[in-house]
Amino acid sequence: MTSAPTPVRTLVVGEALVDAVTTADGGTAEHVGGSPANVAFGLAALDHPVDLATWIATDERGARIEAVCRQRGVHLTPGSQGAPFTSVAHATLDDTGAATYVFDLEWQVAPVPDLTAYGHVHTGSIAAVLEPGGSQVRGILATARAHGATVSYDPNARPSLMGRPAQARALIESSIRLTDVVKLSDEDVEWLCPGESLDDVLRAWGELGPAVVVVTRGGEGAVVRVTRTGEQVALPAPVVDVVDTVGAGDSFMAGLVSGLLDAGLLGGPEARERLRGADLADVRPAVERALATGALTVRRAGAHAPVRADLA
Repeated sequence: MTSAPTPVRTLVVGEALVDAVTTADGGTAEHVGGSPANVAFGLAALDHPVDLATWIATDERGARIEAVCRQRGVHLTPGSQGAPFTSVAHATLDDTGAATYVFDLEWQVAPVPDLTAYGHVHTGSIAAVLEPGGSQVRGILATARAHGATVSYDPNARPSLMGRPAQARALIESSIRLTDVVKLSDEDVEWLCPGESLDDVLRAWGELGPAVVVVTRGGEGAVVRVTRTGEQVALPAPVVDVVDTVGAGDSFMAGLVSGLLDAGLLGGPEARERLRGADLADVRPAVERALATGALTVRRAGAHAPVRADLA
């Protein structure tokens, strides 16, 4: 009898913060969030072992984040609680449930003691751009990759924090060069690459290094491109009643990474080789899982993380 394979441990690197949400009718509420933290919660909900390298304080909001991590089975790496204060994202929802953000934050990340413990590393959003943490994150990605870990990245652009598009694009592309899978939104493309077609961006960013590039398009679904074969397809999103879009892209990212981990296309050097040799039929089920997890999230208030039973 052969034993079951050891689950791949994933390291998520990036901001955990509190979303202070104001709804269209003027109501307010606070939720634990942050794009990378939401991805970590999403992966844990889908039964993947996850550690989170972040930057929070030991204040009341930081204690709330720590409690949610513990509740959801996400382990904080040493040094993650060294911040002078816990960051806040002030989100305002319009009548459609779409969110706009104003941030009160600083970002850096402590060294991760043993990167050889991880088969996959994910980062994204503010963490890979805002200094001094951005340089630290890119160093972690490079070291983890050198040890054989696969890497995923979601630029999740925040114009109010990332400066001019050209400057942000240069930093984002430096991270893309270290990755195997990139997911971005059509809004990211419009801001970072004004005047360029979606097809041209998918092709160009694939040529930087990732084997798979995915662009989400809200309720219209997603476009996925496989770099090696040049195959590209638009996949529809499930039709659902939207409560709000907070965390939808992060839930999509968690579903995508989960599907690729389950398929053996992420999670170490052998998985990287399989991904490099994959075609669209190999990666499509993971994108479909991502569309499902994203759709389940927008049906609930806040960054709801679906579990495997939900996908059934």
